[in-house]
Amino acid sequence: MSYTYDPENIFAKILRGEIPNDTVLETEHALAFRDIMPQAPVHVLVIPKGAYVNYDHFAQEASDAEIIGFNRMIGQVCRMENVSPGDGDTGYRLIANAGADGVQDVPHLHVHILGGRGLGRMLNPA
Repeated sequence: MSYTYDPENIFAKILRGEIPNDTVLETEHALAFRDIMPQAPVHVLVIPKGAYVNYDHFAQEASDAEIIGFNRMIGQVCRMENVSPGDGDTGYRLIANAGADGVQDVPHLHVHILGGRGLGRMLNPA
């Protein structure tokens, strides 16, 4: 499968420093920042610094270091934001949308970390 990455998407512009963001954490391979339209008290986006469209693209083509760095950052942010149930907090939800049916708005892999309140059911039966 082939993926076409749009280097003009908003997250690519954030990574290039063309658009400001409210950074939570940054490492060699990933960036975490607060969502500009939060849907919960904690709403942080985590993105890889590489040009990956969605999670399956990332899982197939990213280096081991990128995959580890991205996933470790998710865990770090959960602890930093006090939502990690392993630390006695009440929990969180991860969301990664992909493609049209997944309602992916930005064609750059990103994971939403949501928490800080009860989030209800993820999906209602169709």
